[in-house]
Amino acid sequence: MGLPQAVLDRKTSMIPPSQSPEILPDHPPVVPLPQDPFIPRGRLQRLVNLFPPGQFTRYVCVGICNTLFAYVVYVAVLTLLNAFFPARWLYLTVMVASILATPVNITFAYFGYKFFVFRTHGNYLREWLKCFAVYGMGMIPGLVALSALTRFLQSMMHRHASLLHQWLHSVELHLTGRPLAVVQYVATGKAMAGYIAGALIIGLSTSYSFVGHKKITFRTKSGNSVET
Repeated sequence: MGLPQAVLDRKTSMIPPSQSPEILPDHPPVVPLPQDPFIPRGRLQRLVNLFPPGQFTRYVCVGICNTLFAYVVYVAVLTLLNAFFPARWLYLTVMVASILATPVNITFAYFGYKFFVFRTHGNYLREWLKCFAVYGMGMIPGLVALSALTRFLQSMMHRHASLLHQWLHSVELHLTGRPLAVVQYVATGKAMAGYIAGALIIGLSTSYSFVGHKKITFRTKSGNSVET
């Protein structure tokens, strides 16, 4: 005669866990995957976070516009200065031209960054002064690089003068009128090295300044720039 069901249940509950039968699942355990398994961590992740896709895209567009504007102003100032300074002082003339063009270029860049890139509100004077500070941190190295690059390009052009004349002659065969006059002025002018060096330095200065503007110029009280 079998035991009552209550007695069987009590005996089963008294079995130690080590003696209880092991229940095996029908499938292997599922290991949850991280949400972003391919995003790097640590310092590299913090560097990636400095460049939000939409904000950085707007910065590139505004930066291209600022670079073109800054170069036009620089060329205009350098052309005027070349009327008063001899060619042997070109490595110094380019520095003076860059210094004189800087306030206009920074002001133009500031409004582009404020209204189209970081989209902050108010604090016009404070942000404008911070914008000068960001560019000022790289101004002295930029001036030294501009002067050194100008002298290097002058020596290279003097060394390969015959090749430049051959190139100019081939261009003259396909141009007439004002375009030909502009090419002849630039190619044979004493400031050609300064024009090329200025284009390179201005482009580099626009590229490095994104983090400085994000963290200093347009930094809000909460610690981040406004993003809409």
